[in-house]
Amino acid sequence: MSLDSLKSALPDYAKDLKLNLGSVVGNSGLSAQRLWGTVLATAIASRSPIVLRELAPEAKANLSPEAYTAAKSAAAIMAMTNVFYRTRHLLSDHEYGTLRAGLRMNVLGDPGVDKADFELWSFAVSAINGCGLCLDSHERVLRTAGVDRETVQEAFKIASVIQAVGTTLDAEAVLAE
Repeated sequence: MSLDSLKSALPDYAKDLKLNLGSVVGNSGLSAQRLWGTVLATAIASRSPIVLRELAPEAKANLSPEAYTAAKSAAAIMAMTNVFYRTRHLLSDHEYGTLRAGLRMNVLGDPGVDKADFELWSFAVSAINGCGLCLDSHERVLRTAGVDRETVQEAFKIASVIQAVGTTLDAEAVLAE
């Protein structure tokens, strides 16, 4: 499969997802690196084997080796930090916010690609993982770096569609058993 195969695998009741998938990937105004890094990072974050298996080869073909690795790194580090910071934020005892995190996050300092691209991918993964604190933090960094709201919104549009496609196709696979 590929992007086209994913679209054709979507059931009739998910026609909107099919159209949105074609639109957010096929008609994106993002640079190839930003687009495919966002696609790869969110495909990983979606936890859908079907989506990841189908989109990773296209992402690899459209990204430099450094960008491909950085997008995977964004998904990996956000899998940890989104849980940590979301939990700390949700706890009623705000004293946890004063404690040292004590988690290694070296990739944030040197992701191997333009920091704004890495921040965009981290932002998109944070959207899937539902960490409001991380969303605010990454959005603030992106806006300070001169990234416009349309680009930021494009990232969370991609995240929402990739997540929905994964949810739908994984459910269909289970229901077909």
